[in-house]
Amino acid sequence: MQIYNTETKRLEEFVPITPGEVKMYVCGPTVYNLIHIGNARPMIVFDTVRRYFEYKGYKVNYVSNFTDVDDKIIKKANEEGVDSAVISERYIEECKKDMQSLNVKPATTHPKATEEIGGMIDMISTLIEKKHAYVAEDGTVYFRTRSFAPYGKLSHKNLDDLQFNMRGIRVAGEDQKEDPLDFVLWKPKKEGEPYWDCPWCKGRPGWHIECSVMSRRYLGDTIDIHAGGEDLIFPHHENEIAQSEAANDKPFVHYWMHNAFLNIDNRKMSKSLGNFFTVREVIEKYDPQILRYLMLSAHYRSPLNFSRELMESAKSSYERMVNCAGNLDFLIGSASAGDIREEEKELLAAADAFRGKFEEAMDDDFNTADAISSVFDLVRWINQNVNESSSRAFLEEVRHELLELADVLGLILDRKPEVEEDEASYIEAKIEERQAARKARDFAKADAIRDELKAKGIILEDTKEGVKWKKQ
Repeated sequence: MQIYNTETKRLEEFVPITPGEVKMYVCGPTVYNLIHIGNARPMIVFDTVRRYFEYKGYKVNYVSNFTDVDDKIIKKANEEGVDSAVISERYIEECKKDMQSLNVKPATTHPKATEEIGGMIDMISTLIEKKHAYVAEDGTVYFRTRSFAPYGKLSHKNLDDLQFNMRGIRVAGEDQKEDPLDFVLWKPKKEGEPYWDCPWCKGRPGWHIECSVMSRRYLGDTIDIHAGGEDLIFPHHENEIAQSEAANDKPFVHYWMHNAFLNIDNRKMSKSLGNFFTVREVIEKYDPQILRYLMLSAHYRSPLNFSRELMESAKSSYERMVNCAGNLDFLIGSASAGDIREEEKELLAAADAFRGKFEEAMDDDFNTADAISSVFDLVRWINQNVNESSSRAFLEEVRHELLELADVLGLILDRKPEVEEDEASYIEAKIEERQAARKARDFAKADAIRDELKAKGIILEDTKEGVKWKKQ
């Protein structure tokens, strides 16, 4: 398995720290509003990475945090006249709903920043003791960026160039910094903000220290994979490396993975441009599985465009997969029991080639675009090689392979119409009545039954395998 490592800028063979196990940390959202589709891309991408590791037999410890203390959360809380925790808890629950709708598996652990303050104070104390951090007069604690010689190794930025680019930029508190490049580990409280007691001042942590502490607590000093959007490479992930390696005296991460930006109608997603969509807005119009399909239709390191046209194309492609699974279910329901025949064994051997292509794509830096193509090749093969004369055992084997590969991508294909048992019985009875009318050449009655069901939102499809139905 090859992974593109942002730090080394090359593909590297994946070798876990502990054989058979993967320690993986993915930066989660700041919970002050509903998540947008830009947040959804890393959630879906790295959920798929996790799923593939599990498919390959690895035990994955997957940690993804919620940043529940932040300026945006505090601002919204003050606007509503409530405690910050009310805002963060509200949107953590909403985020979980959206993740579930997108078939993103819950993390092994979803730590919250506010529940890890003690660990942050401990790490900051260690950094101060090692002279990697210092306390300003007002109690702000800064990290001495130049004290960490490898700083810039992830983003490939030079410290002198960074300092030159910062000339003329003045930020609050800069006068008390030893160096303009130093960054905040702890900040004093302000009016209307949550705060915690610590040795330096009443206040709250800086953003970067949060992930360093949560990663160490739940995964250890050194982890296999750290992931997130490419906008986090600098300064967030660069600062994480500096804090963690300076405090722990050990390598922090073996493989850094970052997904590319999401564009809207070929323009960068931006609130100011008015091309900004929440997940909730999109899934009101489309099945969440279609959004997931779109997110995986491009390689995670390639920019991805979001548009109505591409969503419609994704819808059509996803429905082809679902229809294939539905056809298999229909055939299995009417197939006779029995062992797989010899000619079917040969067909199954041919079908295994699609699994091989799928794994080859995923082993190549999780190329989900090519993996989806291999699933479509399997769908095409199924449509050509299964029919009403196929044995049930053969059909079940084929169905298992299709659904298993789709599940690695988090795509749900065994979709059943959402109807009550009584309604399903009514529909099946009407279909039988219609079939009897057609045999009696009473086409007017058959058409009337079709129209009656259509008025109730039930669409009939006459196929070579028989009559199928779906909800409109």
